[in-house]
Amino acid sequence: MSLPPEQGSPGSTWRVDGRQRTISLRDCKSLAFVPCGILGVVLALSAASAPLRFPSAQTAAGEITLQLDPGESEVRYMVDSTLHAVHGTFHVKQGLVHFDPESGKAGGEIVVNATSGDSGNGSRDERMHKEILETAKYPDATFRPRQVQGKVARSGASDVKLQGVMLLHGGEHEIVAEVHATLAGDHWKGTARFEVPYVQWGIKDPSNWLLKVKPVVIVELDMAGAASGLN
Repeated sequence: MSLPPEQGSPGSTWRVDGRQRTISLRDCKSLAFVPCGILGVVLALSAASAPLRFPSAQTAAGEITLQLDPGESEVRYMVDSTLHAVHGTFHVKQGLVHFDPESGKAGGEIVVNATSGDSGNGSRDERMHKEILETAKYPDATFRPRQVQGKVARSGASDVKLQGVMLLHGGEHEIVAEVHATLAGDHWKGTARFEVPYVQWGIKDPSNWLLKVKPVVIVELDMAGAASGLN
C-alpha cells in the first residue's frame, strides 16, 4: 500500500493492491465525526481480501470433556500434627476438564471456593481463613490441567496422572495428581489425590511452641458430572 505525502487529507489518493481510492471533501463532510486519516485506514482495510478470524473456543474433535457437578464433587484434606490429624473440606465452585485421549494434551480448569474451608472447629477455621489462607484476599483455588500421563479409556475405569498448575494464595505451582476415573455413557465419576507443600509455596506455617504441624497437606478430590466425547 502506497500513501501520498499528506495522508488522509481531502482529495488524497490511496493505492491499495494496485487500485486507487480517493477520499473527497464530500466523504469527510458526510463523516464529520470520523477523522479523514481514520477513514483512509478503513478504506484500506476494506480492500483486504482475507476476513478477520477469531480463535474457536470449542474443543478439538476427538477430545473427551468432563464436567464437574458442584453438587456431586468435594475437596477433602488432611494435615498431620504432633497432637492429631486435622481433616476438613472445601466446596467445588465449578470445573471442566477436556483432553485428547491420544496425545494426553489437556485443558480447562477446576475452581474451588477457598472461603468454604471447614474443619469442624470454629476458632481453628477462623485462623485458617484470616492468617493462613487469607481467603478474603484469595477467595479461590484453581487447578488448570495441562497433560494426562497415561491412557484414559472411553468406557470403564482408568488410572492416570494429571499434570497441571495450581493457583493458590497468589502463586502458581506445578503439581501432579493421581486420578482414578470411571467413564460410562454421558456420565463420569472419579477421585484425585495430590500433595500441597504449603510452607514451601510461601503459605504461613500454623505451628507454635506447643503444636507442630507438618508442612504438607494431603488433598483428595471427589468428582462426578456429565461427560461428552465418549463415543
